[in-house]
This record gives sequence, C-alpha cells and structure tokens, in this order.
Amino acid sequence: MIYLYDGSHEAFLTAFVRSYGDRDAFLTSTQCQLPLGLNVVTVPADPACAQKAKKRLLGFDARSMHDLDRILRSSQPDRDMVALRYFRLIAQKKRPVREMLALDAVIAADECMHRVAIEIHRLHGFVRFTETASGALYAPITPDHDIADLLLPHFRARLPQFPFAIHDVGRKKAAVYDGADSFVAPLESAEILLSADESAWQSLWKRYFNAVNIPSRERLKQQRGYLPVRYRKLMTEFGSPDETPFTP
Repeated sequence: MIYLYDGSHEAFLTAFVRSYGDRDAFLTSTQCQLPLGLNVVTVPADPACAQKAKKRLLGFDARSMHDLDRILRSSQPDRDMVALRYFRLIAQKKRPVREMLALDAVIAADECMHRVAIEIHRLHGFVRFTETASGALYAPITPDHDIADLLLPHFRARLPQFPFAIHDVGRKKAAVYDGADSFVAPLESAEILLSADESAWQSLWKRYFNAVNIPSRERLKQQRGYLPVRYRKLMTEFGSPDETPFTP
C-alpha cells in the first residue's frame, strides 16, 4: 500500500500509525514515480491520532520530534521512507535508537539529519544581507533543504536591532524578524530598493575580496570544499565590483 500525505508533521504521524502494521508500506509526500502494483491511499492529518502518536514516541525518545522535524526538512527524495523506518525502530525498541549505527534505518536517518545540520551551519556564514531603503535587511538564499526559519535564532541574536528577511527563493517563502517577533510567510518574489549607501559598500567589499586574492595560491579545490560553488551566486563578494546586486 502507498500512503500519500501532505508533508506536515501531523499528517506524517497519522500515516505512521495507519501504516505501522503494513510491512510493505510505502510512505511519500510527493507525486513521484511510485512502485507498480500497489494501491494508493491519501492520508489526511488527524490531530487526535497524531497527538497520541507524538506522546507515545516522546515517551520512548524525548528527542524524537526534533529528529522527525530534521528528516522531513531534508530534500532527499526518500526522506519519508527514511523517517518511517527510523520511527518504526523507535516504536519497536521502545527507546532511543540513534546510537545503534550498525542498523541501516539508523544510518540513513543519521545521514539525512547530518546533511540538514551541516547546511544550517554553513549558511550561518554564507548568508549575505542587503540593506534596503527602509533600513531592514534582506538576504536571498537557495538552500538544498527547507531550513530558512531555522536560521532565524542565529541572526536574531546577532542583529537584534535590525528587522530582516531571509528569502528562500526556490521555495518561495521567507523567514522574517520584524524587530520583535519571528515568523514565516509566503514570498513569491522580492523587488528590493537599496539604501543610499548599500551599492557603494557592496562595490567596496567586492574590490577588497578581489584585492586579497593571491592568484598563485588560489587552491580552488580547497576553496570549493570550504565554500561550495552552489552558494556563491547569492554572495556579495563573488562577482565584478560594479555588478548590479542580485534581485530574485
């Protein structure tokens, strides 16, 4: 049986309960190429069922909902099955299983969560803000995983006096701090009016970055290891000094 759900935590927990006794269950939140010969059932979120499952799983592992959140944020195509196998194991063992790294289900879940954690850590350093005419800051990002709102605490602690928006361009949503509260909102696109000084500061920063580069010691492979190429198109320092700032 194929269990199709909407990708939310509540719907996953509902589908988890519905599919628990089905050894051949295939759980997915996306319209993908599905195995042949299996019936498809759409599983809507059932808040009561989900709350009961959540309470039971937290009784087995206090960090289980944190793990679920990280796995479901992953861009891995098989993340739903990774989560299903991992949580089945928790339910079967009735205790935390994250240290059981000899088991395939645990290895897959650990790798999935690790990729999400690594990208959060990277973007703490790779996000580049632009000052707008209103004084608010704006940063476009294109992360592999759905992590825009997980970046809020880091930048809110470091920029408490500035409202800002971190725009996940691909997922068309933004994590926003308005100077008091944080929230996530849909954002199809953004037209940014720069502050009077922003263009000059960006040009100066690009010139500095180019000036400190030593052509004979570029070590491009090492650079790509520290700063993957896929992040660079939205970073101020990569581009000619007079290049127009990126607008999604």
